Amino acid sequence: MATPFKQFFTIAFISLLACFAAGATDYVEEINTSSSTRGVGKRVIYEMNVGSFTQAGTFAEAAKRLPELKALGVDVVWLMPIYPRGTSGSPYAATNFQKTNPKYGTIADLKAMVAAAHELGMEVWLDWVPNHTATNAEWVTTHPEYYAKSGGQMIHPNNYADVWQLDYNNSGLVEAMNDCLKFWIDQCDIDGYRCDYISSSRIPTSYWVSTIPMIKSYKEGKNISFLGEADIATDATRLKNAGFDYDYAWQLHNQLVSFGANGTSATTLKNNANNLFNVSQNLLFGRMLYLTNHDQNFNDGGKTLTKMFGDNRYLLTVFAYTIYGMPLIYNGQEVGGNQILDYFSDTKINWGGKDAKMFNTVRTLTALKHSQEALTDYTTGSLNPKATWLTTGSTNVLAYTREQGDNKIMVVLNLSKNDVNITITDLDAGSWSEWLNSKTISKGVSRTQYEFGTSATFSLEGKGYRVFVKGVFPEETIEEEEPLTDLTDDSDCAVFYECPDEATICVWLWSSSKSKYTTADWPGDALTRLGVTANGNVVYKYEVNLAPGEAMPTNLIFTKNGSSDSNKTFDGKFVNHGYYIEGQGEATIIIPAAITDVVNDARHGDETIYDIHGRVLPTVPEQGLYIQNGKKYIAR
Repeated sequence: MATPFKQFFTIAFISLLACFAAGATDYVEEINTSSSTRGVGKRVIYEMNVGSFTQAGTFAEAAKRLPELKALGVDVVWLMPIYPRGTSGSPYAATNFQKTNPKYGTIADLKAMVAAAHELGMEVWLDWVPNHTATNAEWVTTHPEYYAKSGGQMIHPNNYADVWQLDYNNSGLVEAMNDCLKFWIDQCDIDGYRCDYISSSRIPTSYWVSTIPMIKSYKEGKNISFLGEADIATDATRLKNAGFDYDYAWQLHNQLVSFGANGTSATTLKNNANNLFNVSQNLLFGRMLYLTNHDQNFNDGGKTLTKMFGDNRYLLTVFAYTIYGMPLIYNGQEVGGNQILDYFSDTKINWGGKDAKMFNTVRTLTALKHSQEALTDYTTGSLNPKATWLTTGSTNVLAYTREQGDNKIMVVLNLSKNDVNITITDLDAGSWSEWLNSKTISKGVSRTQYEFGTSATFSLEGKGYRVFVKGVFPEETIEEEEPLTDLTDDSDCAVFYECPDEATICVWLWSSSKSKYTTADWPGDALTRLGVTANGNVVYKYEVNLAPGEAMPTNLIFTKNGSSDSNKTFDGKFVNHGYYIEGQGEATIIIPAAITDVVNDARHGDETIYDIHGRVLPTVPEQGLYIQNGKKYIAR
């Protein structure tokens, strides 16, 4: 059906919340952007899939957005494999280690991206895949002697049918791999390597012992870092002295996943941290901590942050950043991490569905990491400042300090769902500055000064968190955002969703004449945050571009915080069509095509509210489907 007019939908839930300040530079951004390259102990690393990071999926477009990562607090950009891919499409199945994926751009484009990062004081590390190549790699034909064989046949490592195992008993292969490592330093001035699957029994320890120092000393004045994908401290212990600069704190990650969405025990988190401290003593390398990366997000069955950690995802982010080690941000995690990114097909990150609470929490934590010596990763050969546990009197509240020299921070985490008032009785009395408060962080960053005695009472909402720095700092207030008062729109079709809090709101749209107006993947596309209404509700928007004569969508489903259930479960029930309101569990309306007649009815005034059939409603309902074209309508 043709739609010669403009039209859009709005979902409204009435309640209160202010929103985060946007626009002006704040003290957190000043900290994150003021420093040049940060060395050992101060780094925050960001895992980027170039193909997913921008719509174009190229080095050139990614380079344009590097200033955003700098403001976020990123020091190292780890690029997932940038090489040409084999037939499976996996970036970890390369066909040539000295070429770039043509979809991403040329070697010159990568060099320009690295140069742009260096200008901002950031490093770029490449993902290195030493164990195998794609089954259709160039070496398969030109150097079959580089591959391990059994009975004269090449071997699939771990039964991965798209790759062949390399043979490190072949000196030619060793030399060729080392030449590839040197190649990217020469060609693009890269700063390090994240090394995939270093625990492979097919790669001898002697290879790393020889190669790492050689590459580190390859170019005078150039520092090259090595991050190994393994828990060297507890699993791949044969590599403890191989020369890696960082490993994965896998054991802690697995414990956090077990803690998951339902964990409430402060003792459990404390024990997990103590175990991390114990196994990390006297290591010659640092440890990378994380909640998610490409494996957790996609390989392990597809799990968003919400799927893995529920409402614990915010406070566990605080825990991971402040307890120990170098924190990792997986691309998209900073805006909520509630999208499953298929890196085989380079799913595009939807940057419009920003979770302001997560975004402001992450960038504040990176500023703390950069500015507070107490959060320094490690000193080679010794244990970095470990946590000192504080007494809270609650089994569900974890409080601790980290300190180095005169610098000290304090973290308080409420693991329960209930609001609490807890008294900490072993405080370091004096001036403290609050840098992070879960109750206000979605509005923007702030700093508030406090004077504490040796005992003080703290209030935290359910799943709340607060972070303090010892000392006196300038107070920073939150600038309130100008409320949205007008939602008129000139798009062909726009979906609006209004809710009481910051969230990732996704929509699925379709009609009988077209299977999808949004992505084919459940839960659909995330809406873009517009701002807040006068009463404090947060408003999100999604635009639909209609082709000439194309019908309007007649069915829509909304999900909050990116529910990723593949079976389209909403509020515990299977949903297949219609319009859904969170908490009702069933469709409330299937939008009829006749809606266009209502919108075009010139008799309707701006202030009158109508139902889907054009009947006047006496009052504004508390929730429902609004159709607005200078008028309002409600579906019931």
